Amino acid sequence: MGQVELIQPHGGKLVDRTGAKPDAKAPAVSITLTERQQCDWEMIAIGAMSPLEGFMGEADYHSACDNMTLTDGTIWPMPITCAVDDATADKVSVGDRVACNDDAGRLLGYITVDEKYKQDKKKQAAKAFGTEDEAHPGVKVLYDEGDTCLAGKIDVVTTRHAPMFSDHRFNPCQLREEFKSRGWHTVVAFQTRNPIHRAHEYLTKCAQEITDGLLIHPLMGATKDGDIPPEVRMQCYEVLIENYYHPDHTMLSVMPAAMRYAGPREAILHCILRQNYGCSHFIVGRDHAGVGDYYGTYDAQKIFETLPEGALKITTLNFEHSAWSKKAGGMVSGKTFPKIEGDQIFLSGTKVREMLRNGERPPVEFTRPEVAEILIESMKES
Repeated sequence: MGQVELIQPHGGKLVDRTGAKPDAKAPAVSITLTERQQCDWEMIAIGAMSPLEGFMGEADYHSACDNMTLTDGTIWPMPITCAVDDATADKVSVGDRVACNDDAGRLLGYITVDEKYKQDKKKQAAKAFGTEDEAHPGVKVLYDEGDTCLAGKIDVVTTRHAPMFSDHRFNPCQLREEFKSRGWHTVVAFQTRNPIHRAHEYLTKCAQEITDGLLIHPLMGATKDGDIPPEVRMQCYEVLIENYYHPDHTMLSVMPAAMRYAGPREAILHCILRQNYGCSHFIVGRDHAGVGDYYGTYDAQKIFETLPEGALKITTLNFEHSAWSKKAGGMVSGKTFPKIEGDQIFLSGTKVREMLRNGERPPVEFTRPEVAEILIESMKES
């Protein structure tokens, strides 16, 4: 077996902001990071958000909003900021070293403040999320946070205290080494924040046919109310992989990013993150990273057509909506089988939740029975 060469990180080099030691004398000012900021903190620290080395300055903030790039031209679709309230901002001066804590008051590390600036929330909402509607979960988080952003490089003592799923928590360097040890030159990543149903299973296996390995890479950072709890989702992934995927060509690893529900722009961000983790391909399906009716069904696929050639090294694999066809006797999509009235088994999320609450197992054409059993049990306990 020859030496495995993996895809270059975004920007050419993986960032590593970990390894800092607690300061002998605590800084005069400390801040408490929000849940989303803690997720971004970890993603920056481990290099998953390369080439970012800290929270964005004002020029990069506006460039990301207006142009989907950093000021140096590197593609970057979403602002990554550390916003604080006015009372906290008044205590901080440019040049300060500020301690950053989690919501339990535990030290995570430090930010050296290069800039303080006011974020333009209306502009960011309109540009990054495509809407100013505060009913949008990502926009609501933006509107609820402080108005002043602290920018600067971070020095990380710890990414998280007592992180969940430590057995499946690989940083980009670790995941790249794992791919190499398995002899995987090409790796396709599948983004999910829900259990994997038959339609998802179908498209991941289609993608598996043209790559060496499949990375099931569920987002396990901050999500909106109503999403299935992470512990339940992990049980579903594990039982599905154990029973229905080839162990030599499948891997499960969690991604500790926050969900922004930004649709097309978030699809680009998800691509960048997976490129940094060493993946050569990325699945973009129907309504990727969407919520409600804010985005068109395939807007998240179309946005990649607007990027300059070569802006990303990773290759997107676009999939249409898939479902079980009774006539075909298997999974089909709009590209592989004509639509026939009443032929396809399609269940809305609302209908599935209703069935699960009633202890009813959705049909096997929709979800594997082992997954349904876990979800039924979780509904009983909730």
